[in-house]
Amino acid sequence: MNGRIHSFESFGTVDGPGIRFVVFMQGCHLKCKFCHNRDTWDVCSGTTYTAKQIFDKIIRYKNYFETSGGGVTISGGEPLLQSEFLIELFTLLKFENIHTAIDTSGNLDITDSIKKLIDLTDLFLLDIKCINSDICKNLIGMDNKKELEFAKYLSSINKPIWIRQVLVPGITDIPNDLITLKEFISELKSVENFEFLPYHDTGKFKWIELGLSYPLEDLRIATKEDLDKAKHIFYSN
Repeated sequence: MNGRIHSFESFGTVDGPGIRFVVFMQGCHLKCKFCHNRDTWDVCSGTTYTAKQIFDKIIRYKNYFETSGGGVTISGGEPLLQSEFLIELFTLLKFENIHTAIDTSGNLDITDSIKKLIDLTDLFLLDIKCINSDICKNLIGMDNKKELEFAKYLSSINKPIWIRQVLVPGITDIPNDLITLKEFISELKSVENFEFLPYHDTGKFKWIELGLSYPLEDLRIATKEDLDKAKHIFYSN
């Protein structure tokens, strides 16, 4: 089976623990207005590889994984759209005891294929777009029902989760929503880490290169003050 790949990063340090080989999958069903990888949306683009071809790229870095506590992270695009391909890749990686992580929105139905992939995955970097479903739908083109159910499912099987939310000024930093988000996360039993990611527009040029208008053209980037304010609300009793 072939997978459609956008790109690779050999020494990632922000997509899970340790030094990581990051595979960016091609294709996404969401329409996030703040997306910094707009060129990954097209499900028919990218370069095709077999799982063995990617495994052969990864295995060369095994020593770095072992010394740093790292591994492989699959990002995108939306990795779960190619679950069957990733099952094949992760099966190869598990034979080498290589740590596996998936960076996902979780905004899909939990099929048998996805359940099998979840079993092969050591860590999920789960992007909760916005706990407010109406805002979520406006921001990414879908409500948040499936992504929240995905988080609950991971929790129910005690699968490690790192939750991240992009802090978009005036959109995902509403105080009541942050409190609701905190309450939701507190009900999950396998969350190991939570992080606000400050909104930035460094991916704007990709929209322009594709001849597209950037949806958040007039929105300012998130500042340290925005982050501090959100953290104060989120972590206060």
